[in-house]
Amino acid sequence: MPVRVSEFSWQQTPATIFLSLPLRGVCVRDADVFCGESYLKVNFPPFLFELFLYAPIDDGKSKAKIGNDTILFTLYKKEPVLWDSLSMPGVDKEMMQRIREKSILQAQEKAKEATEAKAVAKREDQRYALGEMMKIEEEERKKIEDMKENERKKATSELEAWKECQKKADGQKRVQRKEKPLEGKQAEETKALKPRGLPRKAPPTRLPTRGRNWENIFPEKLKEDRVPAPRSAGSIQISFTPRVFPTALRESQVAEEEEWLHKQAEARRAMSTDLPEFFDLKEEERNPDWLKDKGNKLFATENYLAAVDAYNLAIRLNCKIPLLYLNRAACHLKLKNLHKAIEDSSKALELLTPPVADNANARMKAHVRRGTAFCQLELYVEGLQDYEAALKIDPANTVVQNDAEKIRNIIQGTALKSRD
Repeated sequence: MPVRVSEFSWQQTPATIFLSLPLRGVCVRDADVFCGESYLKVNFPPFLFELFLYAPIDDGKSKAKIGNDTILFTLYKKEPVLWDSLSMPGVDKEMMQRIREKSILQAQEKAKEATEAKAVAKREDQRYALGEMMKIEEEERKKIEDMKENERKKATSELEAWKECQKKADGQKRVQRKEKPLEGKQAEETKALKPRGLPRKAPPTRLPTRGRNWENIFPEKLKEDRVPAPRSAGSIQISFTPRVFPTALRESQVAEEEEWLHKQAEARRAMSTDLPEFFDLKEEERNPDWLKDKGNKLFATENYLAAVDAYNLAIRLNCKIPLLYLNRAACHLKLKNLHKAIEDSSKALELLTPPVADNANARMKAHVRRGTAFCQLELYVEGLQDYEAALKIDPANTVVQNDAEKIRNIIQGTALKSRD
């Protein structure tokens, strides 16, 4: 049973109440303060202070300041009038219980409304931020496409200019070749065969003979057009390096590794982009890997709701990739959606089978995130089981070891309290 505190001091003005309550050497972190319109409670074990106020106050404006082993309340009255006393006179147990329940319900409704309003505002901000980011990316993509088009046009024009230059050079070579006079031995033979005083005739055509350089009688153009003979056919032997697993043969996980690789290949092929709801998406938005990277960037900027939207779309496109569920579980942890974090971590562990070295790191993260969600729900036994499973995968991880030890201490402390 808690010890009720009756020692306190208070002062008032027509609009304000000043209440001072001693903490009696209790740590500030252990003090639990609740303030409603007609009910005030301070729980600092083993002490308890309850006050049923004489008239309603504005709990939204009222303040509490803790320091120097004292809690100082500043309570603002709803009606500016002096009170005859601080507490409500003639309050029985049933009335106390009704006032407590009413105050708790009012506080829960206000907290729910504030949370919903904050969530709506945050979603609007995130939607606006995501739209701006998409606009910026679209502008960057358009700039890159324009640069590519300009470079293509420039290269095409340069190629056409080069072709024109080549045509002109070839034409000049042909003209020079036609106008070039005969030289050497052939010119001497032609001159000797031509009698003086007779009209000049073309030299006779000579057939190739042995022992002479007969290739000189063919035009130079014919020499250039000659094509070498085709290569002889053959076959090339290629030997591939066999896949070697790091474990010994007696501990080999070849079958498990092959099953994991087969599942990964099937997951990459399991796309659902042919559904009508995905027709309006851009090409990159139909790629789960692009959406996963997008979600990772949004998570890094603490834009957790937008990251969840990116992972949701990626999962709708391909529900066989475990990293999508694992990353979405991290977002749900940040957003305090603990049950969803547990579901996503469990789904990731279900897909991360069979357990092999390639997926060990992902399995450890899934166990840690599910264990964290269990602990935040005060299910410490289930959380400790997940942390111990993570330690079996990575026994040298000091961070997981320390967290597991803290959970054990919490469980032991709870057991000791229940025995007392």
